[in-house]
Amino acid sequence: MKESDESHPRIRIADSEENSLMELLRFMYSGKLTTIEPTLLLDILMPADKFEVPACIRYCSQLLISRPMTTESALLYLGHPCSILMAAEVQSLVRAAKGFLANKYKDFDKFQDELMNISLVGIEAIFLSSDLHVLCEDVVYYFLLKWARVRYYYSEEERRKVLSYRLLPLVRFSNMSCDALQKVLTCEDVDIDHEYLTKHIAEVLLHKAYPNQMEGGLAANVTTCWQFAERAYDFRLLRVVAFNQPCPQVTVYMDLKRDECSRLFPSGGICSQMFHLAGHKFYLLANCKMVEQATSYSFALSLHIFDEPAGSICLDIEFAARTKPIGKFVSKYGYKNTMTGDWSQGCSDLFGMPWSTFIADDSLFIDGVLYLRADLTLVEQPELQT
Repeated sequence: MKESDESHPRIRIADSEENSLMELLRFMYSGKLTTIEPTLLLDILMPADKFEVPACIRYCSQLLISRPMTTESALLYLGHPCSILMAAEVQSLVRAAKGFLANKYKDFDKFQDELMNISLVGIEAIFLSSDLHVLCEDVVYYFLLKWARVRYYYSEEERRKVLSYRLLPLVRFSNMSCDALQKVLTCEDVDIDHEYLTKHIAEVLLHKAYPNQMEGGLAANVTTCWQFAERAYDFRLLRVVAFNQPCPQVTVYMDLKRDECSRLFPSGGICSQMFHLAGHKFYLLANCKMVEQATSYSFALSLHIFDEPAGSICLDIEFAARTKPIGKFVSKYGYKNTMTGDWSQGCSDLFGMPWSTFIADDSLFIDGVLYLRADLTLVEQPELQT
């Protein structure tokens, strides 16, 4: 350097950097390295980044991508510090590591215990995925709470920071049940920054309700699509509209893709998430059912009550489906029933046709989707005269 009085400039390095620096020098003169071990390649990335040798960064990244991925190596790659210079070169490696973890651990129930031992960067990669197969989004929220409390048991400040700003933003609050969302918004958990979380939930819900009107905020921070995408839930999401006047009424919408319906044959079923009416919890069940009179299979839809009512409740029920060419909902089933105890009501042949005809009917599957609607109205029962 011109500013230095030394005629032979020196570079100071730590003892731990010596081997990786020698590999870097070897690469600069020969274009080759003597190792393909992932840990050593990551070590070489550090001096390659420090001394700005992009060709070596690129070469190491390509070697790492070409090797078989394991959970340990994926977590190693995601946890590796990455400078601005290195970022573009190692993005393919980072994407591969995230994809590997998301795919390996997509069956949440199967790997729930193992996930407790995964590091933070791995948890972020797994729960960012829309392919995660889980009962419902409520499960995601409660698992992340549990994970943070176990992993950061002795550090309240760190636990609060990780939960509030890194983990809970991975929860798709717009897909949570009403019960769980109310508990999240009203709880006073010291591990959560409630002001930040409430603001985040409000932005998510507003953006989902008014996607064309919302600007800035959330739209600028996230490419919001993943915030609202459905995961592979066991309980199907519903769109619910509820009225209290002139009488308690709820309208729920459930959409099923043609390939999902195909997988119901011959004895499968899809349960919806819970919804409420008159203080009770209900759910819908769509399934393939044998029609005894016709000795053939048909599409069935039924309404079930989750909790047994103390007395009797009279409901007016209607099931409808959108049909071509108009695309409006057409009533397919109606029934007035008084429910007591463990109760369910439905139609074992909603469309009045055998399964093979139903699954091929393009007038029911609009752009490959079956649109269903259920209307429930609470009917007041007249008081008995004494």
